[in-house]
Amino acid sequence: MTVSQHLDHAHDEYEWHTGLVRPHGMPDAVEFIDVHKAFGRNKILRGLNMGLPEGKISMILGPSGTGKSVCIKHMVGLLYPDQGDVLVHGESVPNMPDDDLFEMRKKFGVLFQDGALFGSMNVFDNVAFPLRQHTDKAEEEIIATVTSRLDEVGLGFAGDKFPNELSGGMRKRAGFARALVLDPDIVLFDEPDSGLDPVRTALLGELIQEIHEEVMEQRQRSGGPLPAFTLITHDIMTARRVAEHISVLWKGRIVESGPAEELFNSDNAFVRQFLSGESQGPVGME
Repeated sequence: MTVSQHLDHAHDEYEWHTGLVRPHGMPDAVEFIDVHKAFGRNKILRGLNMGLPEGKISMILGPSGTGKSVCIKHMVGLLYPDQGDVLVHGESVPNMPDDDLFEMRKKFGVLFQDGALFGSMNVFDNVAFPLRQHTDKAEEEIIATVTSRLDEVGLGFAGDKFPNELSGGMRKRAGFARALVLDPDIVLFDEPDSGLDPVRTALLGELIQEIHEEVMEQRQRSGGPLPAFTLITHDIMTARRVAEHISVLWKGRIVESGPAEELFNSDNAFVRQFLSGESQGPVGME
């Protein structure tokens, strides 16, 4: 391949990436600055610039294999960028000493795809686990907190059940309760809709909205950072119902990002195709 052909190819590859960041009017809870990450020759993030605003339900959307889950690992310091920086509330994650990193991770609650519950513990003890591990709260306070969180997610009756006794949707809700139990500033949902039927996906979306609203009201009264909920998904119906801010990720970079209603009305051909789920457009089967 000649130099000019190579440049043409590079141009074509990012033809639809305007990188447009539409203003959302809030400070960023998490910010990626020109982040590059590769595993061997496989380049996953290739100059990612992305902000996730405080006080909003954000979604990182994009085709499979575009680096969405790798983003989560960078936010909590499980992966470090090869180049660039990741900031959480303005602090550089890759440059944090280990003690600071440990404290910073307490700002996060994470709901993994399968709920990631411990099979040997009942639901109550699963949800209590972070409190017992990371705080010195008395057992009476732990019981009150866990009971409250289980009630919030509609599992007040299920504390003594084990994960294998729960449906997929109930396991997700138990994982959500555990993600919330340390009162985190930032909650990350890694494909929360995977394995759920459309009705339960819609119900989980409603639950996420309700709890975000509750936490917003609490934080507005008490002060501190407003909650940033971020969903990693490629489910467009969930995005239409739940998202307030959308970042469209493809080939390791942001195509466009901004308030959800503006993204759904974007004139970018890739964004339009992806958010409408059409077969015709820049996204192919490759």
